[in-house]
Amino acid sequence: MESATGKVAIVTGAGSGIGRAAALALLGAGWAVGLAGRRGEPLEETARSAGEAASRALPHPTDVSDPASVRSLFEAVKARFGRLDLLFNNAGTGAPPLPLEELSVEAWRRVVDVNLTGAFLCTQAAFRVMKDQEPRGGRIVNNGSISAQVPRPRSVAYTATKHAITGLTRSTSLDGRAYDIACGQIDIGNAATEMTRAMSRGVLQADGSVAPEPTMDVQAVAEAVLYMASLPLEANVQFMTVMATKMPFIGRG
Repeated sequence: MESATGKVAIVTGAGSGIGRAAALALLGAGWAVGLAGRRGEPLEETARSAGEAASRALPHPTDVSDPASVRSLFEAVKARFGRLDLLFNNAGTGAPPLPLEELSVEAWRRVVDVNLTGAFLCTQAAFRVMKDQEPRGGRIVNNGSISAQVPRPRSVAYTATKHAITGLTRSTSLDGRAYDIACGQIDIGNAATEMTRAMSRGVLQADGSVAPEPTMDVQAVAEAVLYMASLPLEANVQFMTVMATKMPFIGRG
C-alpha cells in the first residue's frame, strides 16, 4: 500500500525502543516506513503493532555497519515506495561499562562501526536518493543522545561516537543545502525502554555513587521525531533535547 501522506521514511533500529516508537508514530500519521534492524522478527513485530497501518511498513533486516546491507535497504524502500522523505538514524549500541584503559579495541570498533559509520552509510545512501528524486530533497534526523553533550562514567566509546554524530549532523546540514536536504539532531535522555530499565535500580554517577534516575515515556520522543519530520523543508529543528524532567543532566558532574 502506498503512503497515505505521500511521505516515505526509513527508521534504523526499528525493532525496539525509540526506533519502534518512532516508526509506529510515523505509520500512525500516514507515512510509509522502511523498518531496519539486525533481526527480522522484532521488525515484523513492529509492523504488526501498527495494526491496519502495517501494510505501509517494510521490514528489512539490515546491518547498518555493512555497506552492502545498507545499499540493499535503500534499494528495497525505493523499489517499494518510489522515494524517500525521511531517514531517522537511530540504530546504536554501547560497550561494556569498563574503565577506559580496559576497553578492548574490538569493543571500541564495534561501537564506532554501528553508531558512527552506520549513520554515515545511511546518510550517504539517503543523499543519493533524495537529491535525484522529484520533488527533490528530504530530511535526516540523527539520534544524538544526551551523551552527545556530556558523558556518563565508563562510556568512552558511546560518548565519543555520539559527539561525532553532532559533527555529522552539522556537516550533513551544510552539504545538504544544495539538494534541499535538511538535517537535525534529537538528543534523548532517559526514555523508558529496555535499554534504560536498569536506571530504576541505580546508575553509576559522576561522583562514583550509584543512584536511581527518573525516566520518561518513550512516546514523548516519538512525538518529537514526528514533529521534526513533519516540518516543511524550508524549516528545520537543528538540535532538540528531549529528556526526563528530573534526570540528573542539568548540573551533571
